[in-house]
Amino acid sequence: MNRKRWKWGVFSGFIMLISLAAGGCAIANRMSGVSNARTLQETGEPAEATIVKIWDTGMTVNDDPVIGFLLDVRPVGKPAYQAETKLRISRVDIPQVQPGAVVQVRIDPKDPKHVALDIYDYGNKAKT
Repeated sequence: MNRKRWKWGVFSGFIMLISLAAGGCAIANRMSGVSNARTLQETGEPAEATIVKIWDTGMTVNDDPVIGFLLDVRPVGKPAYQAETKLRISRVDIPQVQPGAVVQVRIDPKDPKHVALDIYDYGNKAKT
């Protein structure tokens, strides 16, 4: 194989590896609830919720568990209701997201059952 082809092959392989890694990160963000939280930080309505139940989804990302949540959501001026969501939680933050804890959430204005915990700043807005 000539030297030019070999260099092109190495370069193509490197580009493919980077593409696969980026695609893997996007899939992990979607499956871990991070994409949902990012989107709703931009478009969702703020509310408070009480964590009713948590469970292990069996998924981890960078050694952090993806936790499932059953929430009592209390939108301002509207009746309370229950909704489920999931989110990758830093291992050091697990004590703050136990049943009974009150957390901030964002609600999808088009589908109120679509909620996300608003506990991390994903760079979309300034946290207060």
